[in-house]
Amino acid sequence: MLKDIRYEYYQSVDSTNDRIKERAHKDEAQGLVISAGTQTAGKGRIGRKWESPSSDSISTSILLRPEDISLEAVPTVTIIAAMAVRKALEDTCNLHGLIKWPNDIVLSGKKICGILTEMEVREQKPWYVVCGIGVNVHNKDFPEEIAFKATSVDIEMQKSNPNAKGSRKEITEAIWNSFRDYYNVFIKTGDLSGLREEYERYLANKGEHVRIEARENSYEAIAVGIDNRGELIVNADGIEKIISTGEVSVRGIYGYV
Repeated sequence: MLKDIRYEYYQSVDSTNDRIKERAHKDEAQGLVISAGTQTAGKGRIGRKWESPSSDSISTSILLRPEDISLEAVPTVTIIAAMAVRKALEDTCNLHGLIKWPNDIVLSGKKICGILTEMEVREQKPWYVVCGIGVNVHNKDFPEEIAFKATSVDIEMQKSNPNAKGSRKEITEAIWNSFRDYYNVFIKTGDLSGLREEYERYLANKGEHVRIEARENSYEAIAVGIDNRGELIVNADGIEKIISTGEVSVRGIYGYV
């Protein structure tokens, strides 16, 4: 179970995930959170770079040492993190985001955060897991290639109040407090059975037409929900299929979501 959370903050690091890995190799106990004002080598999924402008966004990672959890269950941590970010933004900023499967938080049809979960294995078991979260908070300008699909806390809050601004510290603490609650439910069950209903309540793709883009082929389907492993259930021409995370991308036919 995840009980105590210990916070460390740095003005600049290469990667909060990499800092957690270093501490994991020094036998640090789980619950350590490292956050930074900026990252010089932030990472996203599938080897992508995650931009972290100085003091504009949240860059934060946690160390976990899950016991008696299978390797197959570890990717579920990413889904738990998405639930925690969604709830934290609602609780602290009154922003009602949805989750684009598996872990993108979207507001006004645009992405506001990135999540990357990594692990190291010993004796066929997870030795440690690190979950890193990046949230756009004060960001106003984005690189041209992502500007059409990116937003930030301040951008969304200022639609109703021009002077509103999010608090990086408050949001960060709310994320990890919510994460702890969700994670402990996951540890008890070993899967998403205790969280699946809530996740599906905010699943942006549910009931929507999506395009499944895989290496071997691409096709259109309707998203139905998720199973207890966090895999996406879709209906393609009357045939139910299960979509796993990884190299597969799920795109909305009409827009980013």
